[in-house]
Amino acid sequence: MEEISDLIKQRHEKLLEIRKLNIDPYPYRYTVENYAADINNKFASVQEIPHDVHHVKLAGRIMTKRGHGKVNFAHIQDSTGQIQIFIRHNDVGEEKYNLYQKLIDVGDIIGVEGFVFRTQTGELTVYVKDFTLLTKSLRPLPEKWHGLQDKETRYRQRYVDLITNPDVKQVFFTRTKIIQSIRDSLNRRGFIEVDTPILQPIYGGATARPFITHHNALDIDLYLRIANELYLKRLIVGAFDRVYEFSKDFRNEGMDKDHNPEFTLLELYQAYADYEDMMHLVEEIISNAAKEVLGTTQITYQGDAIDLTPPWQRLTMVESVKEYSGIDVEVLSEAELRSIAKQREIEVKGKISKGTLIYAFFEAFVEPNLIEPTMITDYPIEISPLAKKKRGNDMFVERFEPFAGGLELGNAFSELNDPIDQSQRFLEQLKQREAGDEEAHLMDEDYVRALEYGMPPTGGLGIGIDRLVMLLTDSSSIRDVILFPQMRPER
Repeated sequence: MEEISDLIKQRHEKLLEIRKLNIDPYPYRYTVENYAADINNKFASVQEIPHDVHHVKLAGRIMTKRGHGKVNFAHIQDSTGQIQIFIRHNDVGEEKYNLYQKLIDVGDIIGVEGFVFRTQTGELTVYVKDFTLLTKSLRPLPEKWHGLQDKETRYRQRYVDLITNPDVKQVFFTRTKIIQSIRDSLNRRGFIEVDTPILQPIYGGATARPFITHHNALDIDLYLRIANELYLKRLIVGAFDRVYEFSKDFRNEGMDKDHNPEFTLLELYQAYADYEDMMHLVEEIISNAAKEVLGTTQITYQGDAIDLTPPWQRLTMVESVKEYSGIDVEVLSEAELRSIAKQREIEVKGKISKGTLIYAFFEAFVEPNLIEPTMITDYPIEISPLAKKKRGNDMFVERFEPFAGGLELGNAFSELNDPIDQSQRFLEQLKQREAGDEEAHLMDEDYVRALEYGMPPTGGLGIGIDRLVMLLTDSSSIRDVILFPQMRPER
């Protein structure tokens, strides 16, 4: 730390020297005409480049700097990549060369003008005829200590992480392309992108604890949304047939490799569809995103080869538990399931019932094994208050979750549109809250009123964008795909 402090002090002293030369170390603008990647691509296969012909003007951060008397080589990095530059005393003049040699450091941002050539070693290089200091950096880059390696520091100081670890930037470029691919797929299918409230008087659409805030003018508590489901379905009532939203949602829960309290969710609803239609849709938009962004549906996630090509495997929850544990949960009584859960130390969340026990068995025995893309269908009614009952079996609902690489990627229903049934389900959720389940749904009377006006048969789908990006970029933690993940305070 003492060494770093000394270097910062030296940089402050250099800043003063630059100002004494009447040079603005932080000018207002610079016209960039070329980028490193474009130059590298254009001349990649050109060995003989005519001298002083291909003129360029670019800007970037100095990543390496090495001098030999009156000549100096460096690498500058812009938003697209790196390129070598060559600065010579005779070309820029003594005053500027001294400025470059003595007062400009690795980490500073400069603009350069010159022409493209190849050095004797064959490296594509910009021969600098003039340069401009654009930003004086007052902190040394961690390259001096072999890059920014500590994970916590990388997440906390993402700005440095992006500078020093190019692979990290590529993850976020890929993230943007994945979202754009999904958006394009939905737009082609006639979906309309909408916005719904982040601040909600009643939270709902998922089982989670909310963040609470207070509106001073209205003197009421409001909640950061845990899901946008109930507002999007209000739009289906209001004659929007196909809607979607990429939303920031917030859940006041623990953090681990799969969970961040602020996350990005895609939710969409399609009138006159059911969960079978949603299964086809999720297969198509995810496989299409992989093909468009990665060029293939054959990916590797954490060492496992995964084929995203439709159709994906489908298993009911009961079938999956039987396959991976040998337990036929459907034929066993609640008491028998309780006994097995106790013997195997399986934690059951919420009010204990046969349905919550089945789900607990699924989480314990099945989820970690779902590597190949799989649709788990037909969830217990007790844990699915917004989904229609399974045709032919009232114990379950028409709900599925897609899994791949051991990650739960989403959630989908044949949406419950019977207002009387929905009201009764909310009341049952209130009983679960009274029994101690803090994540059970509240009663949303306005939503029930909306259903009383009539919502057509509807299929709904939510996809966790962060987890999908994890899968498609082979990232092991959700914090690797969120630019600024939630962190404990430094102090």
